[in-house]
Amino acid sequence: MEYKNIVVAVDGSQASEKAFKKSLDIAKRNHARLILAHVVDSRTFASAEAYDRTLSERADSYAKELLDTYVENAKTAGVTDLVRSVAYGSPKIKIAKDIAQDFEADLIICGATGMSAVERFLIGSVSESITRYASCDVLVVR
Repeated sequence: MEYKNIVVAVDGSQASEKAFKKSLDIAKRNHARLILAHVVDSRTFASAEAYDRTLSERADSYAKELLDTYVENAKTAGVTDLVRSVAYGSPKIKIAKDIAQDFEADLIICGATGMSAVERFLIGSVSESITRYASCDVLVVR
């Protein structure tokens, strides 16, 4: 099977950096379009924004800078068919359902989390939710 549209979830963490590097190899091998997806988890700062109205502006700025860096790195590695996607909400839902469907993804690549067993039990991991709700293949990179 050849992948045509690959979504890679990036957030600047070490785990997403590993997923990004793996996505470059797979995109080149398949001559695929690489969708760089970053989800601003707006739930985390919704209540805090009442005290600091610049939080959403800073989150937007961070997302743009982050994706700019990934785009440059991808171009340097030889991947030229690139798309940026910034969404707002829960990464667990947005990546698997909205972004993947919007871009007709046939593969989602994400990093494994570094959460403890207790944290996974209480809130669940993003990668676990993606594998559960995605309608396409998912690669979780350790």
